[in-house]
Amino acid sequence: MSSVTDIQHTTPGPDSPRQDLATALKALPAWARWSGAATLGVLVLTLVQMVSDTSLLTDEGTSRAMVRWAIPILLAGLGGLFSERAGVVNIGLEGMMILGTWFGAWGALQWDSPWAGLLAGLIGGALGGLLHAIATVTFGVDQIVSGVAINILAPGLTRYMAERVFSGRPGGSVSQSPRVDGFDKFTVPGIANLLGWIRDGDIFLISDGAGLLRGLVAGVSLFTLLALLCVPFSAWLLMRTRVGLRIRICGENPTAGESLGINVFRHKYLAVVISGAFAGLAGAYIVLELAGLYRGGQTTGRGFIALAALIFGNWRALGVLAGAMLFSYPFGLALVDFDSEGSGVATRGLLLVIAIGLFATAVGLGRSTRNARRPELDAADTGSPTGSYVRMLQSLGTTENGRLSLLAAGLGLISLIWYLATDAAPTWLPNTMPYVLVLLVLVFAAQRLRPPKAVGIPFRKGDH
Repeated sequence: MSSVTDIQHTTPGPDSPRQDLATALKALPAWARWSGAATLGVLVLTLVQMVSDTSLLTDEGTSRAMVRWAIPILLAGLGGLFSERAGVVNIGLEGMMILGTWFGAWGALQWDSPWAGLLAGLIGGALGGLLHAIATVTFGVDQIVSGVAINILAPGLTRYMAERVFSGRPGGSVSQSPRVDGFDKFTVPGIANLLGWIRDGDIFLISDGAGLLRGLVAGVSLFTLLALLCVPFSAWLLMRTRVGLRIRICGENPTAGESLGINVFRHKYLAVVISGAFAGLAGAYIVLELAGLYRGGQTTGRGFIALAALIFGNWRALGVLAGAMLFSYPFGLALVDFDSEGSGVATRGLLLVIAIGLFATAVGLGRSTRNARRPELDAADTGSPTGSYVRMLQSLGTTENGRLSLLAAGLGLISLIWYLATDAAPTWLPNTMPYVLVLLVLVFAAQRLRPPKAVGIPFRKGDH
């Protein structure tokens, strides 16, 4: 009996300090939690930078390149946010981005203006979203099947249109367009100068944070600023407006929404078309800002990474932004690392960063209790591909924490050994690392996922 009593006294109760701390953190507003996480991330980068003999992990050039690579993922992720909040899985983001690339180049060439390309890319992606909405909402086609069909259709359609439109122009061919003009760059004078002064002050952590922030306010294009402003706009539209509330009801409980007089079909259509429009903007950004021309295959799977950013962000706009930045950081660092130093020393430091993150994940999972199964997701078990998508999220959320903790510790040890055994990262590592991060996030962040309850579940008028 004494041993049982001892165990009861040593088991953390509901008012234990650890649970009090967790409750206090959850009570903080979202901006405070994300700011704290960003500060912790900068601290890790600073410490790794010190032991790795490099200064590029927190260089403003790295953050500027990261943002440039993150914007297409961010825009496509916001598109997925609207669609899935309305209960429609949009695997076709990649295809809608491809439509945005062609229409963006065509609009910029047709009217000799990047703003025309921006608008044309938005319309091209929205047309892809409309096609997805017609197939899934009106005709009840399986959402995964419809998305895959759009991903197959878009490359062939854009290649045909490129052959008809671009091949007769100087610099154009069946697979690419002539070069197009991008947007002007600007620098915020006061803030950029202040951050530069703080960066040059060589203050631990603060100077590194200022260097990263300066990359966000110096040499930034108007398109980038517009894309970043889409984050608070999307959060406001979904969370603070009547239309946003109705879209979210369509993704949580469309039957209840219909009983309250909400036109579920109309709001699903609206959300999916908005989703395609955001994906089209992402494609136009690739043409107007990253490449300077349309070229077949230039989306390189960013639409699927955007879905991972959406899941990582727990179906919230600010979370999608964080996921896009996380997945794009290796690309941005590699561009600066291999172009300036040419050694891969800075990119090697990411192995240590990943090791630290995995060890922290192992500790966190080891202390947590087993996640409960969400019974509302069982309703999605329809035997269809869409049901398989939802069941994947369900199975990830109910995996044994102890095994995940051991897996995280083992992967962290491998990353640490790799870091210690090499002096520089290979050139192929930066291109591989974002996809590895996607897999790690899907496995280890699934414990806190909360997808919309009715996502992927077909709805018909009068369903009860």
